[in-house]
Amino acid sequence: MTGLVTGADGITRCAWAGTTPDYAVYHDTEWGVPVHGEQALYERLTLEAFQSGLSWLTILRKREAFRAAFAGFDAEVVARFGDEDRERLMADAGIVRNRLKVDAAIRNAGAVLALRERGGLDAFIWSHAPVEHRQPRSVEDLRATSPESIALAKGLKKAGFVFVGPTTMYAAMQACGLVDDHLAGCHRATHGGQPAAAGGTGSSRGVTGSVGERS
Repeated sequence: MTGLVTGADGITRCAWAGTTPDYAVYHDTEWGVPVHGEQALYERLTLEAFQSGLSWLTILRKREAFRAAFAGFDAEVVARFGDEDRERLMADAGIVRNRLKVDAAIRNAGAVLALRERGGLDAFIWSHAPVEHRQPRSVEDLRATSPESIALAKGLKKAGFVFVGPTTMYAAMQACGLVDDHLAGCHRATHGGQPAAAGGTGSSRGVTGSVGERS
């Protein structure tokens, strides 16, 4: 199988996880673990948007600064951010200072609140989990989008969200456990390359998605 690496600890992982210790920890403890809750999912959507065009490692290493800057990703607080907050964020070297993405994070906080009238962000996102998903056996099997990520992006945009394109949403689906894209043979893979029902315990962040660069 291609796309795997065995570390000095004797553990076989997806190859991208072997490039830095930060990635190894993230791969082993977070990538693909099902994420639930409005605050946690709003954080993931925001970080995925900020990552667009950059390395995920950049965002990973700035995550605590992002949490501090965006009030722990409390949508009710962020939705009230005004011009002073925008300027504060644009002056914060601890995060990615991109005005369009800053504005998107604030706008999306308002959209998160509006979704509460429709069951909430958690229910909305998880309603787009595929019924079955075939675990990739090699990097050639990885995808950048899926019918479900396209539908999720369309639905979020209709609900007022921005910076939620199909590629970004597929990366979010990998990261948040809606799909399991750990390669077969990885110690985190759960289904050995067979179709897996949505909502399982293993899932991951695709090499074609958030890890690395994405536009």
